[in-house]
Amino acid sequence: MEAYLAAKKSKPSISSIRPRLAHVLDYLTQNDALATLCNEVNEEWIEDFREWNILIPVEEGNGSTRERAPGTVEASVRQLAAAINFAKKKEHIQKGAQFKPKKHTEVSHTPTYRASVSELADMFRYCTEPPRKDGESDKNYAKRVADRRNLLRFLQISVATWARPDAAHDVSTSKKRGQWQSKRQLLNLNPKGRTQTRKYRPTVPIARQVASLLDETHGFFVTVASVRKAFEAMQDALGLPGDREAGLKLIRRSMAQLGRDRLGRTAWIEGKYMLGHHRPDPSDLYGIDSPGDYPLALTVTEEIIDEIISLAPLAFTATEKERG
Repeated sequence: MEAYLAAKKSKPSISSIRPRLAHVLDYLTQNDALATLCNEVNEEWIEDFREWNILIPVEEGNGSTRERAPGTVEASVRQLAAAINFAKKKEHIQKGAQFKPKKHTEVSHTPTYRASVSELADMFRYCTEPPRKDGESDKNYAKRVADRRNLLRFLQISVATWARPDAAHDVSTSKKRGQWQSKRQLLNLNPKGRTQTRKYRPTVPIARQVASLLDETHGFFVTVASVRKAFEAMQDALGLPGDREAGLKLIRRSMAQLGRDRLGRTAWIEGKYMLGHHRPDPSDLYGIDSPGDYPLALTVTEEIIDEIISLAPLAFTATEKERG
């Protein structure tokens, strides 16, 4: 990357090239991945970078900030591809970029929708208090609510942890998996024996409203392999945006946005820890007492859950069966 910047330093575009690649360097630094090789930067790696970079606000000259546009993120992706292809041309590496930047028309379809607290509450009410159908018996109504239980559990754990969908499905209270620390109210999203990947799964603090649900759970919190079909049915019923704007990742994206707005710039580092975008390091200037010690992020999460409950009272309640 240094050779590429040196070669472009006399170009008028260098003022744009440097900040675009600076985001890539920040991503590598925050993930302790400065030793990453060009051939390791594939489509999956780039998708992780996009997810991380879209949450970095653009700082205006007057000290204010605005949301980063998908097109701005893709500019960094294109610049990285150019740097890698430059290295290939100079025969510093054997292969060019192992990923394709999105076209401008594709970037316009990058998911930008984020659910508000009231919209999240609508999702919970869909699970706990759906409108009755004409002539529907109590038995059939109860069955319809019961059939949505795993979707509800997915919503609950996703809001509480800000986790990726795969990690949310993986949450278990089994002692063999070593995830749920009840006394400390901490949840390790990475089960014992699972090797951490680039999509880092952190240990996160659990809101008081969800801690009791985990305590009452035996085994997996979500007991099906995937709630995708149930989520898509809810998406259609509630009129959530289509064209990939919603989907299972919507809860994570929405919690990230709500969290960033409430934490502010100074405390957003805790949001990055929650999302797994920044790996805790004892040498961090910010400093944490132990993994999962993110009091400000926890407070924000609990506030959001309280607001959801005010609109959907049954959102974080357990059934009699779950209480044992």
